[in-house]
Amino acid sequence: MTILDGKDLSQRIKNELALEVAEVKRNGGKIPHLAAVLVGENPASQVYVRNKVKSCEEVGFKSTLVKKEEGITEAELLQAVHDLNNDPDIDGFIVQLPLPRHINEERITLAIDPKKDVDGFHPVNFGRMALGMACYLPATPFGIVTMLERYGIETSGKHAVIIGRSNIVGTPMGILLSRKGKVGDCTVTITHSRTRDLPGMVRQADIIVAAIGIPHFVTGDMVKEGAVVIDVGINRIDDPTAKKGTRLVGDVDYAAVAPKCSFITPVPGGVGPMTVMSLLMNTMKASKKEIYGG
Repeated sequence: MTILDGKDLSQRIKNELALEVAEVKRNGGKIPHLAAVLVGENPASQVYVRNKVKSCEEVGFKSTLVKKEEGITEAELLQAVHDLNNDPDIDGFIVQLPLPRHINEERITLAIDPKKDVDGFHPVNFGRMALGMACYLPATPFGIVTMLERYGIETSGKHAVIIGRSNIVGTPMGILLSRKGKVGDCTVTITHSRTRDLPGMVRQADIIVAAIGIPHFVTGDMVKEGAVVIDVGINRIDDPTAKKGTRLVGDVDYAAVAPKCSFITPVPGGVGPMTVMSLLMNTMKASKKEIYGG
């Protein structure tokens, strides 16, 4: 069994990006610039954005944090998005989700210029992904396919079962793994809460992507010998033995599942760090005009 160490791999990619940025600086080129919009005081969102800003600094990117109060109106937030769309120095930006209930997240997403949508959530980028065209891939799926490629995991002809059908992870993972390409050519089954005999379906999988948001949902008896298991879940559960009284676990019962796997991601330290790196890789592409040109 091999642990897919997202922390180590993300550091290696970070080093590669830092070298690339240093080369850009030496040649007098434009330094990649990522902006993040943070609305309100959601603690988890603050941590995510802080990690993204820190990673930008570590690779030599410019970063801008746009903080807005919880009570900002939708019109005011749309204006902030408009300003970032039209700022020539900003290569890409994200609007950290979730947003306050009085703001329509779909409307905000649609307002982002697809050329700067480094989160890969805009329908233009999503549609280009579905068609196999160049685009900014959603950060978490991008991180997963990068991990599969870097670890040399064979996907062609394999049966991939995805647990969860969100637009952020489950659905794009289904598209990416089924496409023709180096990490692809899978037969894909997307399962969800309405799937009949979900455990039986998962037992057929050569590759499992667990993204359902339920702690320890995937148990040992649901996984066949030699399967590749990608755990996207980040769930905080009570643990009286932990210093803070809680700990993070995935959607997979790691202790029971890991001995049966050929490869598995841990939580924490698996998919999470790769998500941040994917955002930086997309920003580098945006800076170089790789997807949409000048």
